[in-house]
Amino acid sequence: MSTSPTPAQIRRWRQYLANERAEAAVYRELAKRKQGEEREILLAVAEAESRHEEHWRNLLGADVGLPKQPDFSTRMLAFLAKNFGSVFTLALMQTAEQRSPYAQDADATDQMKADEAIHAEVVRGLAARGREQMSGSFRAAVFGANDGLVSNLALVLGVMASGVSPGVVLITGVSGLLAGALSMGAGEYISVKSQDELLEASTPHPEADQAIPKLDVNANELALVYRARGMSEQEAEHKAQQVFTRMQHPSAKSFVSGIEATDRTTVGGAWQAAISSFCFFASGALIPIIPFFFNISTLVASLIALVAVGLTLMITGAITGILSGKPPLKRALRQLAIGLGAAGVTFGLGHLFGVAVA
Repeated sequence: MSTSPTPAQIRRWRQYLANERAEAAVYRELAKRKQGEEREILLAVAEAESRHEEHWRNLLGADVGLPKQPDFSTRMLAFLAKNFGSVFTLALMQTAEQRSPYAQDADATDQMKADEAIHAEVVRGLAARGREQMSGSFRAAVFGANDGLVSNLALVLGVMASGVSPGVVLITGVSGLLAGALSMGAGEYISVKSQDELLEASTPHPEADQAIPKLDVNANELALVYRARGMSEQEAEHKAQQVFTRMQHPSAKSFVSGIEATDRTTVGGAWQAAISSFCFFASGALIPIIPFFFNISTLVASLIALVAVGLTLMITGAITGILSGKPPLKRALRQLAIGLGAAGVTFGLGHLFGVAVA
C-alpha cells in the first residue's frame, strides 16, 4: 500500500525537477559551443539529466504543479553557459555534480546516485581539456597580478607606517611598481630566451645532412646519431639503413634528426612573455597606489588601498578556485589571508622603524 508524499517531499521533488531541467539545459547550451566528441559527450550527459527529471516527474504525479525556478547556483550555471566560456561553467558543474544531494536522499534511485558520481568525472575530464589550454597564460596572469598586488601593498603600508607624507608613499609605490614590473619582464625575457637557446642547441644542425653521402656505409656512424637521440641499437641500425637507401632523393626531409624539427620559441615570443609579465605585475601593483594620487590623508588612502587590494585578491582567488574545481570562497579567503598577512608584517616593521627614528 503506497503512502501519499508529505508536503516536504513534494517541495523537495519539485526543486529537484527544476534543477534537473535546468542542468540538462546547461549541458545542451555548452554542447552548442563544441564539436565532435565533446559535443556528443555533453549531449549524452544532458540526456541522463532528462532521465532524472522524468523520475521526479513520475514521483510527483498530479502534484507536479507549475514549473518551479531552479536554485540560485543552477541559475548561475545557466547564465555562465549562455554568456561565457565553457571552462568556468564546466569547473562549476564539476563541483555541483560532486555535491549532489541525491547521495543522502532515499527517494533518489541508486542508478541516479551513480550517474551523478560519474557525471562529476565526465565533467572533470572535459574541464581538464580547457584548463590545459589556458593554464600557461592564466597562471602568468594570476601570479603576475598577485605579485604586484601583494608586494606593492606591503611596500606602501610599510612606508606609510613609518610616518612619512602621502607624497613619499606615492613615490615609493610608483618606484615599487616600476622596479617590480621591470624585474618581472626582464626575468621572463631571460627565461624564455634561454629556453629558446637550449632548444636550438639540441636541434640537428641544418648542414649535417650534407655529410651523409660521404659516410662509410659499412661503418654506419649515422646509427650512432640515432642512438644518441634515444633509439635502441636495432632501431638505429634500421633507421640508418633506410636513410642510406633513400638519400639519393633530394626532396627527403632531415636524415639526421629522425623526427620532425622541434618547434622553438622565437625572440618575438620572449618579448611577448616579457611585456605580458610587465603588464600583469604593473596592473596589480597599480591598485594599492591609486588612492595616493588623490588629495586625501595617508590613513584614508591606506584603508582604501587595503579594501581595493582585498577585493581583488578575493576575486583572483575565487577564479582560481573555480577553475581548479575547488570551493571558490575558500580559495578567495586563503588568497586574502596570505596577501593581508604579508602586508601586516611590513606594516608592523614600518611602524617600529618609524618609532625608532622619531
